[in-house]
Amino acid sequence: MTIENELAEILKTRAAGPFLFVGSGFSRRYLGLEDWKGLLSRFCVTGKPFEYYLAAGDGDYPRAARALSQDFNEYWWTAPEFAVSVERYSAKIKDSTSALRIEICSYLNSLMDVEVHRGSLQQEIELLSSLNVDGIITTNWDTFLEKLFPDYKPYIGQDELLFSNPQEIGEIYKIHGCSTRPDTLILTSDDYAKFNDKNPYLAAKLIAVFVEHPVVFVGYSISDNNVSGLLRSISLCVGKENLEKLRRNLIFVQRLEEGGTAGISDTYLTIDGVQIPLVLISTNDYSEVYRALASTKRKIPARVLRYCKEQLYELVRSLEPEKKLAVVNLDEMDNKEDVEFLVGVGVTQLTGANNIAQVGYDALEVSDLIEDLLHDNRDFDPALVLGSIIKQTGRNTQYVPVFKYLHQIGVTTQALYEQKGLELDKWVGTDLKNFRLKQYATTFYKIRHQSMVEIIDSSTAEQAALLIPFLSPDKIDLDNLRDFLIQNEAKFDYNVSNYASYFRKLAALYDRLKWGWS
Repeated sequence: MTIENELAEILKTRAAGPFLFVGSGFSRRYLGLEDWKGLLSRFCVTGKPFEYYLAAGDGDYPRAARALSQDFNEYWWTAPEFAVSVERYSAKIKDSTSALRIEICSYLNSLMDVEVHRGSLQQEIELLSSLNVDGIITTNWDTFLEKLFPDYKPYIGQDELLFSNPQEIGEIYKIHGCSTRPDTLILTSDDYAKFNDKNPYLAAKLIAVFVEHPVVFVGYSISDNNVSGLLRSISLCVGKENLEKLRRNLIFVQRLEEGGTAGISDTYLTIDGVQIPLVLISTNDYSEVYRALASTKRKIPARVLRYCKEQLYELVRSLEPEKKLAVVNLDEMDNKEDVEFLVGVGVTQLTGANNIAQVGYDALEVSDLIEDLLHDNRDFDPALVLGSIIKQTGRNTQYVPVFKYLHQIGVTTQALYEQKGLELDKWVGTDLKNFRLKQYATTFYKIRHQSMVEIIDSSTAEQAALLIPFLSPDKIDLDNLRDFLIQNEAKFDYNVSNYASYFRKLAALYDRLKWGWS
């Protein structure tokens, strides 16, 4: 049995969906990021090599980082190469470690502007971006995971996680901080001391994740201190007598040693004399792991489940339970800020015949109209489509191709549309800003000078689908957009992609820009 099949069988026996626990090896693999020594060495700019600081810290990296931060702070304030940073960030300096934190974050953030596709690993990255895992825990500072999972809500730092109400679905727990907030980095020995003091509380907060969900560790050595410390705290929470309940819930993925054999096996990790059961996967082809994770995907995207769970929590906690109730289609949910509790989310799927002679117009769905939009291959009667099919297929969504068929009957202006009296305002009158999700405006702002092609080349397909609508219409190359949509046509299907609604919106935007009017 292959690793993919065996892991898929393990995951199918678990009641809840999987979590990823992501370490620094993940960023080295996909971003080419340095290890901790290499990262700190980059900021040894005062003439002393990193080995000097490591010796000063008695071989302890957090102590070395502490010593380095002192020298770096003195150098940073007067060094010409950091003059722009000093002018920009001097008001945010809190202590002698702040300058190093700021420059580390600036460096990591600059990596997010480069292409995420890395040659032979591109298939792995594409598989990752399409996963519907329940959540992610990471000690990484970079924002690569947010780029892969743009719909997941990040909790930055130990304190934010401890003092919030995470829903354990569609979330990223950045327990060592994030490059978007330099003060949150767990960098120095002082940071680790504070982190370790709160580790039992963090373990208690995450206990349900480790007991109820399979947790797949990627990018860690099995002996990593960050992992062993947390697992030790969790083992104390559950007690030795309950450790067997974690069996097959802890899954470590490690690179295959030279001369080793790829495979999957049960083993134990011994921490302070306590044996913790886990599954060990040795492979150089992580796509096997990601395909197994994909085989357990939910029918409803994690972002939707998190929203529902979050709103239900608020409803129960509220002293005024008379909240609004709404039934909203998946395509409409993103802009329903006024809905305080949401119920009745589902997906229907048309199966069977592929041509109109077999299924008839009454059975047409949005996917059929999108196929015709992109390939012009269905030979639909535009009058019939506009007369009834748009209203039927678009009863729960604004994002349906309509302008192509208006153009075919000679309606090319707002005045001509109004003369026809077609009563299609719901689809014709959709504001361009409705194609944009405002929570991604900040992400777009950082790359606002990029062309559409550059956005596509430097992003996953899912992230590109979210960012392209922010471009002004004159910067959207329609031929390239059509090619992009065709290349990702499989992702219009809710059974295949967790981001199907975004690709459908983008197709509707293409329809408007190609065939519509100002």
